[in-house]
Amino acid sequence: MFYNLEELAAQATAEYGGDIAELMIVTEMETTNRSRAEIWAQMEENLKTMEHSVAEGIAGVHSRSGLTGGDAPRMNAYVEKGDTLCGEMVLTAVRNAIAVNEVNARMGLICATPTAGSAGCLAAVLTAVRDSLNLTHEDQVKFLFVAGAIGLVIANNASIAGAEGGCQAEVGSASAMASAALVAAKGGTPDQATQAVAIVLKNMLGLICDPVAGLVEVPCVLRNAMGSTQAMMTADMVLAGVRSVIPPDEVVTCMYQVGRMLPSAHRETAEGGLAATPTGKRLMQEIFG
Repeated sequence: MFYNLEELAAQATAEYGGDIAELMIVTEMETTNRSRAEIWAQMEENLKTMEHSVAEGIAGVHSRSGLTGGDAPRMNAYVEKGDTLCGEMVLTAVRNAIAVNEVNARMGLICATPTAGSAGCLAAVLTAVRDSLNLTHEDQVKFLFVAGAIGLVIANNASIAGAEGGCQAEVGSASAMASAALVAAKGGTPDQATQAVAIVLKNMLGLICDPVAGLVEVPCVLRNAMGSTQAMMTADMVLAGVRSVIPPDEVVTCMYQVGRMLPSAHRETAEGGLAATPTGKRLMQEIFG
């Protein structure tokens, strides 16, 4: 069992040959008393759910409120044109993140990673890179276990709830999970994976949770898209040798402290931020009367 990122990296390196996924599987077996087969099968089901939500969103969905929907098909058409600024892989992640969160806004089935409002980041990054990295089905499932290990540490030492820690705790955590898993999938070390967590979270510190009309739509859908790009850019930086000056576990603690200091208006109450703009208030009135 590991309780922080330093222990995670040390145990994965010393006891599991650098395999964070295997460490997480063993941890799950110890803490839940479930078999390896049961745990693996559950993660396979999670992967299927992610794949389905990406495909459903790209096909086109709209939320019941009318606030969001249709942007995933728009991004798909743009990517397929080939005349882009950021490149196909990054924009595929953007498209897929939007797709998953538009499905969530429509009350469709998604896999919360770590929450419904941040479900797009991890699914987007995995589905965007799996072909270029030649990830097998087993590799993809292990990708999710690595992300789960990071999420476990953040949840136990900080927060993954917007109502408690702001959006830094939701999209921030999801992006950190995705980045660490991507580093591992690309052959990085457990230490490098934890460095990715630190860099992502540092760049999302203080991100507020300000859902317009109290719905997990605006700005949540597009924040997932941006979070997926942060995950990918950070993974490249870490693999290039960039490191965080502040140790990863200190960054996680800092995120918790920042979240505690956020006013309630910026923690999922729809009383501040974008929700409190004139347009945000008007939309609230139009939707709920």
